[in-house]
Amino acid sequence: MSRAARNVAAPAAWVAGVSAALLALFPLGFPNYDTIYALVWGRELARLESPDYGAALPPTPHPLTDLIGAVSAPLGDGAITVIMVLAYLSLGLIGWLVYYLGRRWFDVWVGLAAALIVLTRAPFLSNGLRAYIDLPYIALCLGALALESRRPRAGAPVLALLALAGLLRPEAWLFSLAYLLYLAWDPEGEGNSRRIGRAEKVPLIALALAGPVLWALFDWVTAGSPTYSWTGTKETVETLERQTGPVDLVLYGPRRLGEVLQWPGMIGACGGLVLGLALLRRRSLLGAAAAALALLAFAILACGGLAIIPRYTMLAAAVLSIFAALGLLGWRLLEPGHPWRRPWQAFAAVEALLFVLWLPNQWDLDSRVDTDLTNQARIERDLSAIADAGAFQPLCGKIAVPNHRAVPRLAFKLDVKPTRIVSASQEGAPRRGYFVAPASPFVIHNFILDPADPTDFSLPVPAGFEEVARNRSWVVYRRC
Repeated sequence: MSRAARNVAAPAAWVAGVSAALLALFPLGFPNYDTIYALVWGRELARLESPDYGAALPPTPHPLTDLIGAVSAPLGDGAITVIMVLAYLSLGLIGWLVYYLGRRWFDVWVGLAAALIVLTRAPFLSNGLRAYIDLPYIALCLGALALESRRPRAGAPVLALLALAGLLRPEAWLFSLAYLLYLAWDPEGEGNSRRIGRAEKVPLIALALAGPVLWALFDWVTAGSPTYSWTGTKETVETLERQTGPVDLVLYGPRRLGEVLQWPGMIGACGGLVLGLALLRRRSLLGAAAAALALLAFAILACGGLAIIPRYTMLAAAVLSIFAALGLLGWRLLEPGHPWRRPWQAFAAVEALLFVLWLPNQWDLDSRVDTDLTNQARIERDLSAIADAGAFQPLCGKIAVPNHRAVPRLAFKLDVKPTRIVSASQEGAPRRGYFVAPASPFVIHNFILDPADPTDFSLPVPAGFEEVARNRSWVVYRRC
């Protein structure tokens, strides 16, 4: 086997193995609300139709996810399989990239410990197995960081990955700009670092600007406004009453990061970062800069009016997990007689004790992920099954569902525009058409998308509607 083949085979085997293990442990992943909408809008794009953004509380459209939806549209229901394969592979790839960066910057054992920390954090599992776009975004950003770690000032390949990431989340636009400025900076004087030639500048600038420019064009073509995603997201944040702004950033930002890393990870990351910069500065500098930039991007968007939620901190958490692992094992990289070796060992012992004491809590958090996935997947499958059984034939009038969470799933299964389906809690029931009600308290308890979700499960069946279908989760009533 050639060296190039070996370089590809090792990470491919890692990603495949981790993804398979995740599938065995958590076999009931499913696409979340935002991602199902991307498949619906992608199908409309594949037909050269404008995406239907008019339903209640539509999520932010992400150009790259919608493109995946368009490409997979000919597969019908198979598009869900495609998106879930990408979700499991993204989690596996994040695990490998965190391992690679930890190994590259420090050593193999730091890399392995960092990957273990990331792959056992409940928000990574919960969001990853629901196919949130944040996981592919994190993988692309970590991939760019890995390229830069392997070949400093790599230039175009790094910016290309960040451009793709910039079609999933706007934070990558800041990363591209910062990296472009870094490439233009010669810290040691002319000739002591690889300078950007005049012929290279234009393509590099084009790559750095590709994310925001393509996103604005996408919004302009599909929604008629180049700022639709930004303004629409801010409106949703206000509707759902989420924390946002500089004051809430100070009050809740550290908590949201802590919800991802948990207390042992937060303390370990802080200690590992300080010790790494003090005693292993050259090795730690790139990772520290990446973590700081990720947190800065999160802060800028929060101050700009976007939500302060845990999954927006997961990129920073992925990098900081490497420093948490360094806090545990970094003392091994110091010479045996180094005066700071024993103090670092003492910190590592405290951090290890915290992780051990936290194990029952971590088990509960990860078990809750499995329980929630199982319960919610059952309800989602039952909604798809009742649609496949012909409960909505003939399709007369609009379909009223309890809340907006059911809108994209039914729109996808019935191959209709999302505006054919209304949230009864927000828009009321139609005078004719269909009314979908939960069949049990189990559904009521498990089918709320957000704590501030405007949902009223007590709405009565409208007069004149008759039951036409039922399964363990849903009852469908019709008046045509």
